[in-house]
Amino acid sequence: MIPSIHKRGSETVGLIRYLYGPGTHEEHTDPHLVAAFDPLTPDPGRDPQATYGQLQRLLDQPVNALPAGRRPKKHVWHLSVRASPEDPVLPDGDWAAIARRMVAATGIAPDGDDAACRWAAVRHADDHIHIIATLVRDDGRRPRLHNEARRAQAEARAIEADYGLRRVASGDGTAAKRPTSAERYKAERQGRERPAREELRETVRRAVAGAASEEEFFERLAAAGLLIRKRVAPSGDLLGYKVALPDDRNKDDEPVFYPGSKLAPDLSLPRIRERWALPAEAAASVGGSRPEEPALPPVTGPAFARRRATAATWQALLIIDHGDDGTAAAQIAAAGEILDALAKTSAAHTRAELREAAFVFERASRSHVKAVRGHDRALRQAARDLVHSGPALGRGEDGATTAMLIDMAFFLAVAAANWHAKRHHGQQAAAARRAAEHLNAAYQAAAAHPMAVLGQRGHRLAPRVRQRQADLLHQVLPKLAEQIRAEPGWPALAATLDDAQRAGHDPAALLAEATRRRELDTATSVSDVLVWRLRRSAHLPALPESPHGTPAQGSQRTVSPAPSTQPVPSAANGSSRRR
Repeated sequence: MIPSIHKRGSETVGLIRYLYGPGTHEEHTDPHLVAAFDPLTPDPGRDPQATYGQLQRLLDQPVNALPAGRRPKKHVWHLSVRASPEDPVLPDGDWAAIARRMVAATGIAPDGDDAACRWAAVRHADDHIHIIATLVRDDGRRPRLHNEARRAQAEARAIEADYGLRRVASGDGTAAKRPTSAERYKAERQGRERPAREELRETVRRAVAGAASEEEFFERLAAAGLLIRKRVAPSGDLLGYKVALPDDRNKDDEPVFYPGSKLAPDLSLPRIRERWALPAEAAASVGGSRPEEPALPPVTGPAFARRRATAATWQALLIIDHGDDGTAAAQIAAAGEILDALAKTSAAHTRAELREAAFVFERASRSHVKAVRGHDRALRQAARDLVHSGPALGRGEDGATTAMLIDMAFFLAVAAANWHAKRHHGQQAAAARRAAEHLNAAYQAAAAHPMAVLGQRGHRLAPRVRQRQADLLHQVLPKLAEQIRAEPGWPALAATLDDAQRAGHDPAALLAEATRRRELDTATSVSDVLVWRLRRSAHLPALPESPHGTPAQGSQRTVSPAPSTQPVPSAANGSSRRR
């Protein structure tokens, strides 16, 4: 249940007309009173004799009783209370009780206070009510509304528990603005998948993912088909921007523009510019100017970009687990760019789940912990590589490295959820967990073919080779060996161990390294986890060659990146991987 306190107003009858009217886009149905300060309050929705003016005069009577000089200019208080989409439709009686609890909790009408403010609760949709009140009590004094929004949130949590409704995590003021009822109904009428505000937020986030400059950012917005308006100072400096969908228009057939700051707090132009910041020590070393970038190998294709993104994601995991709060927050924010870039370049069979993962993780990317930008450059460069490498084919080496990256992104989302949970960021932790669920589903789709190919290779190993890998497994992981050998992914792991040995590596050392940092006891498919960790750390092709010496069907040869000196993670902080 979500309470929202709106801006105070100066005209009671104007708000009454809106609440009882058809709505901006005919979305209001059967407007009527469910509760009020006085049971005899006139209801223009159900009583043909009642008028808006009668209700307005009754509510405003204490205001009008004051001398003109003492009347507050902004005397209209407005609170909406909305149920979650999965909640049952509540009857009027329940909404009336909820309204009384809200006005009591916020200080508008405390229980037992006969001189409290006058108020009325109007319902014009199944899922929410609006409460209108005037901010002068019957005794002429003003109500005490200190921290009214926080008290409304606390009461909403109690109401959820009492009515068995969905428990919503308490907010901290860093969430993006939710679409209004009018925006949702408009999207439904136009057959849109999401309201324009959410479509724009997703498009802008994808445009900024890995962007290296304002010019590139605005070029991406234009390429996505958005209408753009820039706010320029008299000096010529760019101050801000607005975007609109070409076919989202108002009643005057004009495009509906949204400033970046109204899409999400971190999409304002000043906040976007922070992403291009240098680490403080690097900026100091060059007197505040940008140092020369180290030479990086050119991106040679989607598979190579995904390998580099996997390595950057592992480094981010280490920082989230062991770094200070500011740098960890920056890694989590940049992780959102990785997911946006991955969703933008994904193959069709993984696109829906990756898009949902990026969409819900957006809430986890912001908190009151200020991100220390600059230290997240590796992840942002990885996001840039993903975008510039183009869409993956979803098969062969592309598909296998996609599964490898999604596997790592899953653990990054779990690490972000744990990081937020430890700091009591309820909404962010919940969002990261939901993103992990979508990433797990995307992994299933991405990994099915490459794991099957690797499994076939494992089944073709000579019996003595299979036994050697089994003995190695018992030697390095004696407590998990039998579990791993019973898993469907064991043949793929055996093939991977054999590939590593053929490439000149010590498979026992690689296996020990892959399990050293994080325990594996709670991973549902330990073999899947180890396959991708080993293939990445040993710099093996994600999908090996066929027995005839040619790449597996649909694969493309890529150049492997320089070896990493860091070990690879397994299960994140004891999380359970549902595969």
